[in-house]
Amino acid sequence: MRDYIRRFLIAIIMALCVSLLFLGGKHSEAASLTETKASENMIWPSDGIISDSYGTREGKHKGIDIAGKMNTPILAVADGMVEKSYLSDTYGNVVFIKHPNKYVTVYAHLNSRSVSKGQSVKQGQIIGSMGKTGQATGTHLHFEIHRLEWRYDKKFAINPEKLLGNAEVGGVVRAGAARNGVMVVSAPVKTGTDKKIVSNTKTDIHYTVRRGDTLSSIATEKNITVAKLKELNELTSDLIVPDQVLTIK
Repeated sequence: MRDYIRRFLIAIIMALCVSLLFLGGKHSEAASLTETKASENMIWPSDGIISDSYGTREGKHKGIDIAGKMNTPILAVADGMVEKSYLSDTYGNVVFIKHPNKYVTVYAHLNSRSVSKGQSVKQGQIIGSMGKTGQATGTHLHFEIHRLEWRYDKKFAINPEKLLGNAEVGGVVRAGAARNGVMVVSAPVKTGTDKKIVSNTKTDIHYTVRRGDTLSSIATEKNITVAKLKELNELTSDLIVPDQVLTIK
């Protein structure tokens, strides 16, 4: 009798284990499908250059950084509702948007905010401008994506590249572009990827970086100091990339 009960209990435990494995697989599959659907809808929030990626700083950097010029427009990556819009000691001017697909996006270190708590926003709507408020060492957007909710421990943070597309440090991104590179909404600011808006004559006030260029070589060609060039473009390092547009006057 005892042997029968023992075998019966073992069978129940095994059945429970199998059920949990099945449910876990279903949960992972559902999360994957949700991310796939979200990736079809989200757009890049700003023009700029990727200056830091997800998972750096010993795994503590739970977002990506997009460096650019002061007051570069910041766009909502998808339709949603503003959960928070306030001035934080660490994030500076920051906006949190909750989206219908259960994701929360975070836009930090803004110079200014254009939306308030409880406001509905549309994809591509300007929600603020790029800055360096809070604990920021240079002008950039710190952007995060979280499943379900944002928490202080950032337990639900995911790599934004999963939904926006791959972007290596130093790579140029375009506001309004989707994962497949197609422009979903018109970019509010011009970038070096649009060859029609810039040229490299001596009378221009802008210069498009060419392959092999350095700040030093550009400064020499345009009769300007490297320090002044960095100041005009709010650069915190000597890093430049092809097709980047620099202000030279």
